[in-house]
Amino acid sequence: MGNIPSQQLDDEVSFKLYALNRLIQQTYQTYLVPLGITYPQYLVMKILMEQDGVPVNVISARLMLESNTVTPLLQRLEKQGLVMRGYNCTDQRQRIISLTDKGKSMRKSIDDVSGLVATSLSEMDMSCSVAESLGRLLTEFIAKIS
Repeated sequence: MGNIPSQQLDDEVSFKLYALNRLIQQTYQTYLVPLGITYPQYLVMKILMEQDGVPVNVISARLMLESNTVTPLLQRLEKQGLVMRGYNCTDQRQRIISLTDKGKSMRKSIDDVSGLVATSLSEMDMSCSVAESLGRLLTEFIAKIS
């Protein structure tokens, strides 16, 4: 493997991304607990609010997760009465996920979460330009690594 010097954990980019992800999810949880949903469920709801009636494989692709990881999320959302799972008329093997009326009624609350998190980050002296720059770098990093 050559003489690549070992890195301390705090110097690993992957650890920094992991820690950032955990901290951001904790920030989101403050606003999601009152809605009764988890961060991954919030992401599914955001997808369905962008476009309702989406196949499971599209949701999986957007979240970069396997369908066997997404299915339990969808089942929990269905038990909460927020989504319903139906079949595609042209392909009975394909499950279509749609918001219920209860799920649709959460649109404003779901939309508000992003703003509340942004406000929370700005209160921590995280400027919008720094956050936007980080977002651009992460998008580029994700595109290259995937």
